[in-house]
Amino acid sequence: MSTRSIRRTLQPTREVYVLRGRPLRNGQLLTTTARYGDENWDLAPAAIQKQERGFTIRFATVPEAYRATHRLLMFSMLSGSLPPGEDRPSISTVVTTHYNLNVFYRWLDHHHGGRPISTVTLETLESYQRHLLLKHSASPGRRHALRSAVAYLWRFRVSLGSASLALNPHKLAAWSEPHQPPRENSTARIPEQVHSRLLVWALRFVDDFAEDILDAITRWEELRETPSRPAAAYGSAQTMLTRYLDAAVGANTALPGYNGVVNLAAISRASGVQRKAVEQYVALVHRAAARVGVSDFTYLGVDVRGKLDGTPWIEGVSLDPARDDSISELTQVLQAACYILVAFLSGMRDSEVKHLRRGACEVRLDGTGAPYRWLVNSLAFKGESEVEGVPATWVVGEPAARALRVLERIQDTRARGRNEWLFGPIKSGPGAGSAGRGGNVAMTVAGTNRQLNRFIRWVNDYCAARRRSDGIPDVDGRPWNLTTRQFRRTLAWYIARRPGGSIAGAIAYRHHSIQMFEGYAGTSESGFRAEVEAEEALARGEALQVMIDQHEHVDFGGPAGPELHSRLSSLAHGGFSGQVTTDRRRLLRLVSVNGAEIYKGKYVICAFKREKALCLLDREDASGPNLGKCQPLACGNVALDSDNRAVWRGEVADLERQLVASDSLPPALAARLRKRRERVLRLLGDEYRKEPR
Repeated sequence: MSTRSIRRTLQPTREVYVLRGRPLRNGQLLTTTARYGDENWDLAPAAIQKQERGFTIRFATVPEAYRATHRLLMFSMLSGSLPPGEDRPSISTVVTTHYNLNVFYRWLDHHHGGRPISTVTLETLESYQRHLLLKHSASPGRRHALRSAVAYLWRFRVSLGSASLALNPHKLAAWSEPHQPPRENSTARIPEQVHSRLLVWALRFVDDFAEDILDAITRWEELRETPSRPAAAYGSAQTMLTRYLDAAVGANTALPGYNGVVNLAAISRASGVQRKAVEQYVALVHRAAARVGVSDFTYLGVDVRGKLDGTPWIEGVSLDPARDDSISELTQVLQAACYILVAFLSGMRDSEVKHLRRGACEVRLDGTGAPYRWLVNSLAFKGESEVEGVPATWVVGEPAARALRVLERIQDTRARGRNEWLFGPIKSGPGAGSAGRGGNVAMTVAGTNRQLNRFIRWVNDYCAARRRSDGIPDVDGRPWNLTTRQFRRTLAWYIARRPGGSIAGAIAYRHHSIQMFEGYAGTSESGFRAEVEAEEALARGEALQVMIDQHEHVDFGGPAGPELHSRLSSLAHGGFSGQVTTDRRRLLRLVSVNGAEIYKGKYVICAFKREKALCLLDREDASGPNLGKCQPLACGNVALDSDNRAVWRGEVADLERQLVASDSLPPALAARLRKRRERVLRLLGDEYRKEPR
């Protein structure tokens, strides 16, 4: 649409700053930002979060007939007047609207000859909807997003004036279609077989390989900073070069190479002889190389100390970025390993991880000076509306703290302390270029996702080349596509469903879950507690569904056995029987119905009744049991199934083994063991005698 058709609007002048009124990045001046008349609007100065990409709106991509209208809409969304009740859209929403509206503009330009927006009819919109149904037949979410973008041309009609859409698209029955956005967390959980190997290899990099990679980074920075030497005195170049080559031959040390070829630049730097002089006496170099060979690892000269199964994990560190053992590749893989440990062992969102600074980790010491807790400080972001975040503290596992120390050392060496953000872009080695070209001081989500999958590829290539069997397995015949969102989701799953379990024999999740909840108790902004509680509810629903289906064939014992059987029968008659389901909404509905206050555990099943609950004597407001204070040998809510009875029979057997040696036990301890045995037998009752031991 031409500028003439929007004369009645209060169109900004060409010199107006399009980001006026928006918070800008630290150090960013409004006078250096985009103006209304610019062909491209750089939005990076308004991307407040450190990991956000620096998007640019390029108006040349918009069909000319709609360029003026689109420019005014983008300005209105960014900094102009808002319609009543409309919140200021985020930068990401503005950019998404730009791309999605361009789809509509191009369709309108191609199929309707560039007709003005104001003349678009309901029939035109219905035709566009049919187009979307054909082109995006399998993606209702994509169709919904594209239609929602068109609606902005109506919602901002006051700002657009005569250039706006003249009708409300939602009045068209065919314009809408059933669209139910997922209310539950649909992020994929990392499969256990993938996740266990990820942690194993991440720990290897941080604990075993990091020192060698850090040595390589330090050596590279030292070589880069070495000042150019003055030309050697006339006639001394050959002497100096010969001395260097003789020393290499005498020590049987390979000459510096690059991809199998003698690296003359490295020899020049190491010998103190200028490159031209080295080339003049290159025959001497080749003669020495014929005796001792060349190596890509000589230049950095890293003395590999890291071991894997008792042998050096790598031959050396090279400079060729195309190689898996190059300094540039290994630095990226090490940073990915650090991210894996921090993200999983904290429960932090990606945006919160990316706001970790140098010195973010605190260590708490006990009375003997031994560390017992590790805390990290960052910013929490509760949804996209919290642009600037709020200070928050997380409790993390010790491996995460070690990973943060590694990152601090990388940034101190590679960035020379110029970047305080631990997950800032890091590049080392020749040809690596600059990092963070988009203006972001921390890696973007897309950049980290690429780095994480690069980690998987590196590990699997490494294992394949060495015929190792401990690579990261494929899922359904292809490598698992790892994303930043999956770590928080996976941790919530483990805390809810695998308490007391472990991965790679390294991390005790029952203890870790307690630390997590202590850390989040004062940080409601994180939302992690609710995420874990949702997973716990789903796990309870799955266990309850199994009990409902099998209750007719199970003889429940314990004081609440009859109550449990009665409740399960009622739930079965209420429509929850005979259906194997993984539907989250159905499982959550199941655990919320009256009578479903049933909690299956290793030792007992709690058929919860508030008035009988001994675990809640000090709590008046609780709506469910406090499982951490369960008193199974005294509470009237306790029921037992065959699995529970087997556990208790095992305890009886253990007590009896200890009592056999009661003569060697202190009398008070022996008495306590006998009393414990009597109480367990009382709980089991006749079941102890009638069931096989």
